[in-house]
Amino acid sequence: MATVKELKDDALVEIKVNKSFYYMLKNTLFHLFVSIKGEKPEDKENYIKEIMSKPYSELNDEQRSFFTITLAILEIEKVANENNLFEEKEFVVPENPKQD
Repeated sequence: MATVKELKDDALVEIKVNKSFYYMLKNTLFHLFVSIKGEKPEDKENYIKEIMSKPYSELNDEQRSFFTITLAILEIEKVANENNLFEEKEFVVPENPKQD
């Protein structure tokens, strides 16, 4: 027999997240987004709508990963916004972006 530690059912863990970790999560989500199968942008859009409309228990592993990372990023952004931790930066947008 083996023993493992897991969080208690009523546990609520508060963690601090720095900008580097936040960007790691965003990069992970982008990687998951890029890996969504489909030729057209609508395929990815429909895939995301499907994830958001199904109960978590009905999602496959890939969908659960996408959903979980999305929730983590949303919570970080919500708390950062509440604590005025965002800054606006300007950048130049090319007039004719490359179209593939």
